[in-house]
Amino acid sequence: MHTPNSFKQEDDAHLKEVIREYPFATLITHSETGVDAMHLPVMLANVEGRDVIQAHIARSNKVWESVENGSEVLLIFNGPNCYVSPSYYPTKEETGKAVPTWNYVVVHLKGKISFIHDEKWTYNVLDSLTHKHESNQKNPWAISDAPDAYIEKMLSAVVGVEVSIDSIKGQWKLSQNQPVVNKVGVVKGLLERGGENDVQVSHLVKERL
Repeated sequence: MHTPNSFKQEDDAHLKEVIREYPFATLITHSETGVDAMHLPVMLANVEGRDVIQAHIARSNKVWESVENGSEVLLIFNGPNCYVSPSYYPTKEETGKAVPTWNYVVVHLKGKISFIHDEKWTYNVLDSLTHKHESNQKNPWAISDAPDAYIEKMLSAVVGVEVSIDSIKGQWKLSQNQPVVNKVGVVKGLLERGGENDVQVSHLVKERL
């Protein structure tokens, strides 16, 4: 990932926060059959003192047959992002020198993949993932709510995935290359536009003023 110095994010806590807050990742693999990409919810976990990514895929997804254990993979996590109009820049009125752009937060994680054929392991991952995303529900659902025979059938239809982390890189493109007057204009313009991503990006730009 090409990352200009002004946009680099190297704070480990911020990088992991994005992974936790935006856990629907794009997993990119490479094998003899070529490059493939899939989209799946993942979980950042700590196993024996090391951080790993855990997930699952359908057994019918033959990537577990075409990609060897230990192969390098890339996971992409997209945080808040939005379009930025040049009309938000006061300097545009002075010089006319402005073009549209896109502000965004993204994390790239590289590591070695393993496919796990252990239903107990997969159950524990699914249980943890479910507990995390059900925690804010009025009536949280748990795997134990479903019949045992049904869960056993579902477990046999999935394969566990674990990625050991080799590197994590982040890019926070939040108008850092603009003068303060334009950053203030971006904050105001995005807040007025009012979309969820617009507001989130506006706050992130404001934090860096």
